[in-house]
Amino acid sequence: MSALELRDLHVVADGHHAVDGVDLVVGEGERWGLIGASGAGKSLTAGAVAGLLPAAAHATGSIRVGDTELVGADEDVLRTVRGRAVTLVAQDSATALHPLVPVGRQVAAPLRRLHGLTRRAATTRAEDLLADVGLSDGTARVRPPQLSGGQRQRVALAAALACGAGLLVADEPTAALDPTVARDLLAQLDRSLRQHEQALLLVTHDLTALNAVCDHVAVLDHGRVVERGTVHDLLTDPQHERTRALVDAARSLVPRTLPA
Repeated sequence: MSALELRDLHVVADGHHAVDGVDLVVGEGERWGLIGASGAGKSLTAGAVAGLLPAAAHATGSIRVGDTELVGADEDVLRTVRGRAVTLVAQDSATALHPLVPVGRQVAAPLRRLHGLTRRAATTRAEDLLADVGLSDGTARVRPPQLSGGQRQRVALAAALACGAGLLVADEPTAALDPTVARDLLAQLDRSLRQHEQALLLVTHDLTALNAVCDHVAVLDHGRVVERGTVHDLLTDPQHERTRALVDAARSLVPRTLPA
């Protein structure tokens, strides 16, 4: 069974056809990247998959997560799927974390809600997950404003992993981080995906991030997939002009981080 199937996905936002007939299949445990220039439709595709589109946007076509069709599903169905089958790591951890609640409690919450763990068991598991993403002992008792941006993003990743969903959607998770912190977070994400055997849909404009954690990639341009294949093939021999432009721009900025 596939972790995710998009068939003829369209998203209209504010009267604009932002996603225009996307087809994509992510197998169980596969890691796919979704890249493209700003405005290509990447984040709206991710929002549609997570069932979290803006109020002014709506989707048509088909989004299947496991056995569940999300397009046209009511809120009860979407609530059942979110967390259990698919979970989102947002670009801005500030939107995902409550500033007044210790981060350990926030990571423990899905463990209790989705998996029925006792308070004590959830607390212990939350501490383990925070350690898995590279945070030190004692972090569980700290509130988000006391952490750096990179630390908060690790907490958001730990909370997503706590859900235990088969598909992790990461929307520009390193966009606000400096290169060193971003590299460390990607390494933690790579290890966590292997440990928990999750599929990944990584939305990014950063080809270094793509190369670090993904095996396959689809390139969006004006809401359409214009090229797809393995990450290695697209980075070493891009066929579409949009892909070539993205690769050339990345090489000019960070020439040693992409395959030659």
